[in-house]
Amino acid sequence: MKRRENGGSTANALLGLLTLKPMSGYDIRALTERSIGHFWSESYGQIYPGLRLLEKEGLVEKMTKQSAGRPEKNVFSLTRDGRERLKAWLDLPPVHEVPRSELLLKLFFGHHAPEGANLRHIEAVRDAHQQGVEIYKTMERRLKLEEAGDPQLPYWLMTLSFGRHRSQALVDWANESLDQLRVLEKKKKSAKK
Repeated sequence: MKRRENGGSTANALLGLLTLKPMSGYDIRALTERSIGHFWSESYGQIYPGLRLLEKEGLVEKMTKQSAGRPEKNVFSLTRDGRERLKAWLDLPPVHEVPRSELLLKLFFGHHAPEGANLRHIEAVRDAHQQGVEIYKTMERRLKLEEAGDPQLPYWLMTLSFGRHRSQALVDWANESLDQLRVLEKKKKSAKK
């Protein structure tokens, strides 16, 4: 199996999500937000073209469902070839991605920032990630209760653990950086006198 340069990650994410149950594009988007949304996102503009491509390649099947008083709904399910493609992709080493961070870009040029701007930016990040730590803990408790018998639960918990550890690390980094920025701000004020 060769890697696709365009849309490969989306296609593989869709194949993985469809292992859970047959779904429409809308269902996939909603599930993405509730499950893998803490480390992966897919927009409708990626999901629907991805599903059409997977269907064209015979990796998913589409079934149109009609419900009383509702518009038709296309529900997609994995084919045997789709499961094989997913397994082959899961066996490949992950592609290293260079992260982009506007916060770090601004901080890199932070010497030129208006007074207090760096502090405000990092405080906001710290507060958001502190809240994230609590959200991950809540999600973990809920999953352990609601999905106790699911064989995928340990894998889901590993991804949550990553998110929780990452958020906690960012809280720790933010607190350390805030201490340093406060010292720098004092030095700047002293130098202006």
